[in-house]
Amino acid sequence: MARILMLCPYPPYPPRSGGALRMYHLLVGLARRHRITCLTFGTELPTAASDHLQPLHDFCTVHVVTDTPQRTLWQRTWTTLASPLPDMALRNASPAYTAALHELVAQHPFDVILAESIEMAHYGLHPIEHTPPPLRILDQFNAEYVLQRRAASIDFENLLHTDSRTSRTLAAVPYSLVQWGKLAHFEQQMMRQYDRVLTVSEEDRHALHQLCPDTPMTIVPNGVDTIYFQPRRRPIPTADAPLDLVFTGTLNFRPNVDGVLWFAREVLPQIWLRQPRARFVVVGRSPVPELVALHNEQQQIIVAADVPDVRPYMERAAVYVVPLRVGGGIRLKLLEALAMSLPIVSTSLGAEGVPELHHSEQLLLGDTPQTFAAAVLWLLDMPQLAEHMGKRGRQLVRSHYDWSVIVPRLEAVL
Repeated sequence: MARILMLCPYPPYPPRSGGALRMYHLLVGLARRHRITCLTFGTELPTAASDHLQPLHDFCTVHVVTDTPQRTLWQRTWTTLASPLPDMALRNASPAYTAALHELVAQHPFDVILAESIEMAHYGLHPIEHTPPPLRILDQFNAEYVLQRRAASIDFENLLHTDSRTSRTLAAVPYSLVQWGKLAHFEQQMMRQYDRVLTVSEEDRHALHQLCPDTPMTIVPNGVDTIYFQPRRRPIPTADAPLDLVFTGTLNFRPNVDGVLWFAREVLPQIWLRQPRARFVVVGRSPVPELVALHNEQQQIIVAADVPDVRPYMERAAVYVVPLRVGGGIRLKLLEALAMSLPIVSTSLGAEGVPELHHSEQLLLGDTPQTFAAAVLWLLDMPQLAEHMGKRGRQLVRSHYDWSVIVPRLEAVL
């Protein structure tokens, strides 16, 4: 039994966002055979935070730091220009968290320090006088410098299109270019000081290995709870019922915002030419104004914000879409859709990180507006084929990506 201190940039519960889902399931899985202490940021008052995270107390000891750093847009702009550190390194800089960490490691001889994401990397290197020293592991949610490099490319492409040229886009290009370089240096600097780095995919492992070839790296992929996300009997649509094309995800996360806007502006009009009953349903937390504005009175595009459960929307999907052009790692939304046996159309980048996925077997791929729209229309026209591909997708995630399969891979590192 190992004594593990998990350092979290935000609470692992409730497990709604991608990062929280990963932290929660790793924590719960490890807690079956190890003693876990979780030190996390939280925004509530101390008593409210403790009550809010009560389910975690069934698995581990939880300490909440409520002094969550708040940075204004002006502060972020200034540090982008003046600081050698990337935005992510400054996001959770907190004297209160440092003090809480110092007190914990002074009182308890932890065997493992597990820093969750590059945001917490500097905390994971906190000096500890215990002998033997703890194993220090950095869990890289993404190869962040690659994400910013891809974002810069897409932002530049958007600048070439008048209908996509906004003040946000104009600011995004220099921001991504600057952060790309800073992140590459910072990730390299941090990883060199860790005993081991976890990556979620072979693509991320390769990208991070280029920065830091001497640090041991282990792939511990993202997973899915295949009991929670499982097929349900979907209603048979009537002749005039809308055909839902469903996207789920955190709706203020930059790759998701770009993907939804690209699908709505470039792909959906081509689908409507042949199938006017198609309806785009966007489901997720905290939509930015650009996405809220997509919701229209004709109900051709619906934005369902902050719903308690995404599964009812997914169950009604005629096709589940993953139109991502920016990002890294493994998309938890994709694994959830596969677990529910949904017919899926994705970009190649949206399906990245799951090497067992193959075009025309578990899903269809399309990287241009034309090929993506054609793939959606093909699945709408071929419901039996769509059902067969969905079943193959569930078989895949049950055997390779259920959390019960993934947690032992992390235990092997320990």
